Amino acid sequence: MAKDYYNILGVSKGANDDEIKKAYRKLAHKYHPDKSGGDEAKFKEINEAYQILSDKQKRAQYDQFGSAFEQTGAGGQGFGGFDFSGFSAGQNGFNFEFGEDGGGFGDIFGDLFGGRGQRGKRQERGNDVSVDVEIALEEAAVDTEKDINIYLSSICSKCDGSGAETGSSINSCKTCGGIGQVRKERRTILGTFAQVEMCQDCLGQGEKPEKNCSRCGGDGKIKESKKIKIKIPAGIADGQTIRLSGQGEAGFRPKSGKSIPGDLYITIHIKAHPFFKRNGDDIIYNLEISFSQAALGDKIKTPTLSGEVSLKIPEGIQSGKIIRLKEKGLPHLQRHGRGDMLVVVKIKTPEKISKKQKQLLEELRSEGL
Repeated sequence: MAKDYYNILGVSKGANDDEIKKAYRKLAHKYHPDKSGGDEAKFKEINEAYQILSDKQKRAQYDQFGSAFEQTGAGGQGFGGFDFSGFSAGQNGFNFEFGEDGGGFGDIFGDLFGGRGQRGKRQERGNDVSVDVEIALEEAAVDTEKDINIYLSSICSKCDGSGAETGSSINSCKTCGGIGQVRKERRTILGTFAQVEMCQDCLGQGEKPEKNCSRCGGDGKIKESKKIKIKIPAGIADGQTIRLSGQGEAGFRPKSGKSIPGDLYITIHIKAHPFFKRNGDDIIYNLEISFSQAALGDKIKTPTLSGEVSLKIPEGIQSGKIIRLKEKGLPHLQRHGRGDMLVVVKIKTPEKISKKQKQLLEELRSEGL
C-alpha cells in the first residue's frame, strides 16, 4: 500500500521546504528511539517521508505518480525509500558524515545528537555597542567633539588580550591538535553519524594558555568603563547614527588574531531649542514686533546660531511675513553651503495700554489707521 508522505509529516501538499523541515524536526525529536516515548518504526517512517519530500526531484516524481511512486523506482533504493548514494557502508552499518550543513541534514541531526558542525577555527567578533548622545542645536551647527564614557568589554591590560597569565605560554590544543574542531561519531539505528564540532577545550581557537590570566580568566577581555572621544559632523540630524568601526566590545582573546572587535553606534539626539525650530537645514525664528515697528520699519538685533545680527524691518510689513537670512541656518551635511534662517514676523497687539497711548491710537484711527 502506497504511503502518504505528506500525511506522515502532517503537512499539506503545498508545504514549502522550511515547513517540511520544521515538521520533520519536530516529529524526529518526538519519536527518536533514544528518547523517552520514542518509536523506532515511526521514526523510520518519518525519515523515509522526509527523504522524499525534501528532495525536489523525488517529490516531483512522488506528486506525479502518486500511489504508483514506489513501483517507479523514484522513491530511492534499499532502506525504506532512502537513497544512500554518496554515503559509505561500514562494518557497523551505514556511515554518514556531516560538515556544517551535511547536505541538508547537519542542522537536523545536529539537534538530535548534540550540536552543529563548524568548519575552521573559531572566528569570534566582539559585540556591537549602541549609545545615545544629546547635543544642543548650536553644537549641531559646527563640527563638535564629545567625550563619552561607556561600559564595555575591553582588552585585558594584564595579559594584553592573550588570555595567558604573565610568564605562561600559549600552546597548541592537545584535544583538537590545533585545528579548533573535533570529529565525533554517534551510533544510531540508522548507522554511524560523524560530525565535526567546535573543540570545547580551546573553544575553537586551536590553542590555549598554559595558565589562564588571573584578571580576565583567559578571555583576554574585561568589562570596564572607557572614555572615547567622538567627532560629530556639523549639520547632523536628530536621530542620526554615527558608526565607529572597531570601537565596540573586544572579541575572545583578541591578541590571538582570531577575533575582531565589534562596532560602536552613536545615535545623536538634538535638544529642543528655547526659540529656534529646525526644518531640515533651515532654522525658523518667530520675531515679535510692535505695530509702530511694523508700520514705520526698524532695525532689530536678532539672535542667530552664530551670534546676533542687525535685522532690517521694512516699512509696512505684515504679520506672518517671512524675512530670509541667507546661509544663517545649519550646514548641509553632505554638500557645501548652509541652510537659511527664516524670520517669521509676528505683530504683537498690546493687552494693556496707557491713557496717552489710547488717545494717540484714537487719533490714528480717525486718520484711517
